[in-house]
Amino acid sequence: MWNHDSPREACGLFGVYAPGEDVARLTYFGLFALQHRGQESAGIAVSDGVRIRAYKDLGLVTRVFTEPVLQSLQGYIAVGHTRYSTTGSSTLRNVQPITCSTEQGNIAVAHNGNLVNAHLLRAQLEAQGEQFESTNDSEVIVRLIARALEHEDDIVHAIRAMMRQVEGAYSLAILTPTRLIAVRDPFGVRPLALGRLGEAWVLASETCAFPPIGAEYVRDVLPGEIVVIDESGLRSYEGIPDTHEALCMFELIYFARPDSHLYGRLLYEVRRRMGRILAQEHPVDADLVIPVPDSGVPAAVGYAAESGIPYGDGLIKNRYAPRTFIQPDQRLREQSVRLKLTPLREVIAGKRLVVVDDSIVRGTTTRQIVRLLFEAGAREVHMRITAPPIRFPCHYGIDMATQRELVAAHHTVDDVRRQIGATTLGYLSVDGLLQAAGQPRHRFCLACFNGEYPIPVPEDVELVKEIFETPLTGSTASAT
Repeated sequence: MWNHDSPREACGLFGVYAPGEDVARLTYFGLFALQHRGQESAGIAVSDGVRIRAYKDLGLVTRVFTEPVLQSLQGYIAVGHTRYSTTGSSTLRNVQPITCSTEQGNIAVAHNGNLVNAHLLRAQLEAQGEQFESTNDSEVIVRLIARALEHEDDIVHAIRAMMRQVEGAYSLAILTPTRLIAVRDPFGVRPLALGRLGEAWVLASETCAFPPIGAEYVRDVLPGEIVVIDESGLRSYEGIPDTHEALCMFELIYFARPDSHLYGRLLYEVRRRMGRILAQEHPVDADLVIPVPDSGVPAAVGYAAESGIPYGDGLIKNRYAPRTFIQPDQRLREQSVRLKLTPLREVIAGKRLVVVDDSIVRGTTTRQIVRLLFEAGAREVHMRITAPPIRFPCHYGIDMATQRELVAAHHTVDDVRRQIGATTLGYLSVDGLLQAAGQPRHRFCLACFNGEYPIPVPEDVELVKEIFETPLTGSTASAT
């Protein structure tokens, strides 16, 4: 990932129960479709009905899984994970799925989301003699399930016991030797969908992972639901009751791919409506509407259609620019926009531009984009943002910066405009966002905009990514 001003991605989950199919290869294709949700690492665990084998490593899906690796992962059930770290650093020991031995056999767990009480639960488990192998919050979930299986003979009961203890966001893909299990927290903060591939079942963080393997979307896993898939078919259980549905609004704004569906709506159309409403809320006289590629494209199309201002490409994205967060040179990090985006001088010179992007977090990247456009000859740069001002940090699975780093948390809109150097600045309102989504307010988490956290966040500790870090390191691929 480049050093964009947008929030950093969540993780991607994929699972498949398909006797007679090459499940490792299907999972590979599913993870490839979910690569936008995390580029730090990838892993696949497969069961042949008796033994669970797993392979995981740092890097992109296409680098981690070579043909020999995929051929070694034989079985008929699989789960996979592609990661962007939100708790725990980007080292091999934190790569998922996490495998663990239990009284009922081995399990493998892939997690998308973030727990807000993981530090308390981990301290309790360590006091009881539990030894952790990673520094992410996901292992807390695995250890709680394993502990519950010491007293329970049913995996569903063990998962319920875990759900009664953890607080926060979690969508899970769980593999046992004979079952594929999907779990979603009672608030449904992170998405999780079910699909069919002939007689087989698949699950994924987003519906965009289904078409590449020929699967069809069936329904979402409900908040608080446990779905078990085995030789008897699919069965649904209540984990703990849905207390207050709160899907992360940033899934609609930015995270999920535009060809995914959430709440039954194609996200490309939702984002195009965001652009239309943004044009109604913040009109301006201009010559050209351009997106910040790629996330700003649908909204820019909508803004242009509503305003009557022509749409065009003013910035060309280099998709092969280096992942600047691993560069030790601060100067290179500061040059990330120039590495990633090239302005089309002949298109934008002398023009009054409307520039549409998805969000502003720290403001640093947006400032570089504005400067780049002015240097290329733009006469005016009117920034239009499809997210409302981000004033509060996320604690549910987004690496979004602390509140002191959020530029809108401490500055007025006009202050932010001056900092980024734009001619004007307009954010989409929360009401406009909800209108574009076509859903009532109570179905979303809007905490990063209004500070109203649906899941209470402890005040006694700062929930930073490195909360469990130790001097241990890891750097090589892992096969189990």
